[in-house]
Amino acid sequence: MPGHQRIAGRFESNSGLADEYAAWTSPGTSAERGCFRLLGALCLNGMHGTQPFNLHIFVVDGDPDGLRIVERSNWNGKAVVFPRALYPKIKARPEFSETGVYLLAGPREDGNGEMLYIGEGDPVRPRIDSHFAKKDFWTRAVFFVGAGKLNKAHVQFLEAQLIRFATAAKRMHLDNGNEPTDPSLSESDRAVLEVFLQHMLGILPILSIHAFEQTPSSGGGFVGPASAGASDEPMLLSCGGKGVTASGFESTQGFVVKAGSQAVPLSGEAPSLQVHVGSVFKTRRELLNNGVLKQVGERLVFTKDFVFNSPSLASATILGRSSNGRVEWKDSTGKTLKELQVEQTKPLPVP
Repeated sequence: MPGHQRIAGRFESNSGLADEYAAWTSPGTSAERGCFRLLGALCLNGMHGTQPFNLHIFVVDGDPDGLRIVERSNWNGKAVVFPRALYPKIKARPEFSETGVYLLAGPREDGNGEMLYIGEGDPVRPRIDSHFAKKDFWTRAVFFVGAGKLNKAHVQFLEAQLIRFATAAKRMHLDNGNEPTDPSLSESDRAVLEVFLQHMLGILPILSIHAFEQTPSSGGGFVGPASAGASDEPMLLSCGGKGVTASGFESTQGFVVKAGSQAVPLSGEAPSLQVHVGSVFKTRRELLNNGVLKQVGERLVFTKDFVFNSPSLASATILGRSSNGRVEWKDSTGKTLKELQVEQTKPLPVP
């Protein structure tokens, strides 16, 4: 159909059934500017299992990296996502005049991952104005507002909780200097805000902010061919060498190394590690500085379960050298992760 664009996807109907939809849009319509729906799955902190949910993401100017307004079904909250470069052009929007909690993200100065700043504003615009002028690191921002339902105490509570979660998860470096205390709230306000917070935490990973995700202890991991269909528990894999052993599993968040796993000490690293695998060199020292790794005798030991973004970064951090995690991680029979995954691609037997 000349001059039109076809938008297709899925949405939740009033009956709760997922229906297919397709719409032909002409230039200038809201659909062409980027209005679409997204079905996702949410694993709430403190809750068991996953809860399906529906998101509506409006790409305001048609640029998927530009301004996006994110809403969730049956929730009065709203997320506003934008790159720093766009801020002067969009700060007059009404959302910036509301009370909310915001997150600023960008690369660390040493190039080792991203850092995050969490704040609150009543309204958010003056605070982001200040950070636009004074904070250099951030390249993108997200803030949450509540359709006029949030006040100063509410966003102070949300800010304090987010900082607490991010500090515990140790997934991203925080630029915040202090950990704020909770404001005085009524029991009913606190209950409502805890639900609001859980919705925020479910949306943030979809917006590529993973600072608050707690390490999965089970579920969502790699299930080997022998146990497929029999259990949802992840298959535990092991990695060893240089007098250390470690265990871990794949999850939807990345590769999880279990607490108690060992890693070679700094003195046991490959001499060329800093030059040839600088990211691993920095990661090992970062984990020592934040307490995820601890020196115990002649080895380093993981004090908590920790998620790496790949099996190779996990094994390289453990062994102190360049490493292919698909080959280093093995099951109890000696099969490598790569071999196990190849087996999963084979056709299932016909009943």
